[in-house]
Amino acid sequence: MKRSAGTAVWAAALVAAVAGCGSAGRPAGVPSPSAPAAVSSGAPAAHGWSRQRLRAAVDKRRGTTRTAAPTPLNSRVGAVFAHGPDGDHFCTASVVDSPGRNLVLTAAHCLVEPRTGRTRTDLVFVPGYRDGDTPSGVWPIDAVTVDPSWRSSGNQDLDVAFATVQPQNGQQVQEVLGANRLGTDPGYTLTVKVTGYPSSADQPITCSNTTTEQSPTQLRIDCPGYTGGTSGSPWVARLDPGTRTGTVVGVIGGYQEGGDTADTSYSSYFGSQVRALYQQASGGS
Repeated sequence: MKRSAGTAVWAAALVAAVAGCGSAGRPAGVPSPSAPAAVSSGAPAAHGWSRQRLRAAVDKRRGTTRTAAPTPLNSRVGAVFAHGPDGDHFCTASVVDSPGRNLVLTAAHCLVEPRTGRTRTDLVFVPGYRDGDTPSGVWPIDAVTVDPSWRSSGNQDLDVAFATVQPQNGQQVQEVLGANRLGTDPGYTLTVKVTGYPSSADQPITCSNTTTEQSPTQLRIDCPGYTGGTSGSPWVARLDPGTRTGTVVGVIGGYQEGGDTADTSYSSYFGSQVRALYQQASGGS
């Protein structure tokens, strides 16, 4: 199991982000870059990066894992620590859009022990964590929502958890970083970017590849190097470089609690029950 435990510059950043993480947003203290001009599917924009060229750059790296670049687009993914950033990080989470602007998404096995139903406490979410730095703050995890079948029996088909995080300096986490959308019933063959934090490293890794159907209730992806600590890593599809948002369609978890090998990972399929969990966690909307 995975748990432990200028325009040219913008174009280059887009390639790194699309190949590196389906996330977006602005860390605290980082000025927001101007939005890029819309790019048609064929003709290049003024900076020379057409959508086709961007996709070709991503395709060359498909299935290759590397260190995620410290870009604003990667800021929504963070490490989950016990007690605080001076402790050990053992899972990964990411910000997901919600009415309260305070919701993060991870794997259920990161937060709730199955069968006993015990919820872990004194945990913090540290988005953009890198080499001891906490560029976007430290956000204590508050209320946790998991399916009753996970809590009672460890149902691998619902190894998904939503958690609220406490506001910091009068702001909610989504107000600081933005958020990706939640996608349900997405199908089984999807191009996604998976970004997470191995517990043995202090920098995130990222990989892009196409998912396959492990079973009607599980997705699978082949990306090397996803060891302990990467549980909860978001699987982000349909990244829009214009709005700098994507759709989370899975998290590392599910079958074998994410996978018994570092090179293949799994996710519970996000269907109607995950949508119901989201609605419960976000106040029923």
